[in-house]
Amino acid sequence: MHIVLGLLGSIVTILFLLNRLGIDIGWLHPAWWRRRRQWASKYQGDPIFSIEDPLHVAALLVIGVAKLEGDLTVELKQAVRDQFSEKFSMSEKEIADLLGSAAHLLAAPQLVGTQLRELANRNTKCFSNEQAESMLAMMDNVAAAEGEPSGEQREYASEMRSIFAAHPKSDSPWN
Repeated sequence: MHIVLGLLGSIVTILFLLNRLGIDIGWLHPAWWRRRRQWASKYQGDPIFSIEDPLHVAALLVIGVAKLEGDLTVELKQAVRDQFSEKFSMSEKEIADLLGSAAHLLAAPQLVGTQLRELANRNTKCFSNEQAESMLAMMDNVAAAEGEPSGEQREYASEMRSIFAAHPKSDSPWN
């Protein structure tokens, strides 16, 4: 027994000295370790996946269909603005803020399709049937703003239709 007590006393002394020398020993505490892992996974991940509001998710998905072809042109931005002011009843300042944040979140054009598919899969339960139909109609209108939608845009829209048709819906309104 005296050997076990001596060993435990030595371990505590070593840990105390390491702490006094400025070496972090917080990783030994299981609750702190779990909380640090949660924080790291939340803040080192893609910020687009932390969005849960159906209005913002719909805005990202609608702007994403325009960004599939590259940068947003003036015509596409105007089509998005028209759709948002009509369907969401937003002011010009709110639309500009939403466009700016969406452009920032969808900055990497090579990842837009995969990011948005994952975002749609994570948030389908937040949308009512009316919201999903409204968002899909907005997507179609924005995709057709510069003429015939491209093949990638048509494929993206059909995939969104299948994603939103497969999941049960909530009854929450846009606003």
